[in-house]
Amino acid sequence: MSTKRLSSQPKQSVGESPSTLLRTAMVGIVLAVLAAVAGLVGYLTRPGAPEQPAPSGSKPVSSMPRATPHPGAKDAVARPPHTSDPVTFAKAATTALWAYDTRDFSRTEHLTGLQEWMTGEKRYRDWKSVSDQVPSKQLWSRMHDNQQHAAASVDEGHLPEAFKSAMSQDPGAITQAYVYAVTVTGKQSIAWKGSGAGAEPRSTTLAVQCRPDHDCALSGVLPEVAP
Repeated sequence: MSTKRLSSQPKQSVGESPSTLLRTAMVGIVLAVLAAVAGLVGYLTRPGAPEQPAPSGSKPVSSMPRATPHPGAKDAVARPPHTSDPVTFAKAATTALWAYDTRDFSRTEHLTGLQEWMTGEKRYRDWKSVSDQVPSKQLWSRMHDNQQHAAASVDEGHLPEAFKSAMSQDPGAITQAYVYAVTVTGKQSIAWKGSGAGAEPRSTTLAVQCRPDHDCALSGVLPEVAP
């Protein structure tokens, strides 16, 4: 029997938690809330939205200096770029979200790497929407046994039309949170033992916080892709 790659897309469990049900309900609303900047912030700060403490200290991650890796060191997840451009940041963040290596890193190490991308502002930090992009512990273990790893390439990124329209109608609305919606398209290439390989096109819409005079940081992953 030939070895096949295991799906890295998280599957919905039969027993769903209240927070999962809330997020499912938001799927039908997200396209509407994207029609206004305030709606995007409202999604991130919705009642019952899971919170995750900032990695360290009280400052936003975007305002904290980032560690310089040792020469030749390999990270579980690529490090965030120093940029104030939401599209540039979202393209880099998407690459980090779609790439993984179960051969050399544990799921915990991978999640720790992704936390470095997150904003430190709890009000605009939806960690669950990001961690949900990572396979479960059981699936990660099976993927490790299969030596599965993935690389990502990004074709383009843009602000969704509804978001740009809302920005033009009320430019000052974004100054509450400085959270931008960015849609990114590209490709994920997957390989596994036995010379197995495959690739598939993908797209996602991220919520990216870019406050003035600070590097951008990730706020969350929206449940629907906005055109």
